[in-house]
Amino acid sequence: MTENHSTNEHSSHGYGVYFLVWFALLALTGITVAVAGINFGGLTVATALIIASIKTYLVLTIFMHLRSETMVFKIFIAVAMFFLIISFVLLFTDYSFIVRN
Repeated sequence: MTENHSTNEHSSHGYGVYFLVWFALLALTGITVAVAGINFGGLTVATALIIASIKTYLVLTIFMHLRSETMVFKIFIAVAMFFLIISFVLLFTDYSFIVRN
């Protein structure tokens, strides 16, 4: 009897891919620390959030194997990210209102 395990298989990356992603995460962390020391005004936080988003994408797709998950799980992650973005928008709207007054 043969069974189809295609839905339960996870794509395995070689150690080289994990090393490159780890190195990229270290480099992006270093860039985040460097940017935090430079005053870009309002762009400092935006730059840090963009770098954090890139790091999140790398961790989700490579280390957590999100690419090989089912569509239901991907939709769950998308909904969670949607509410996270709403939270950030509300936070920065409130923050910009406080700073300007």
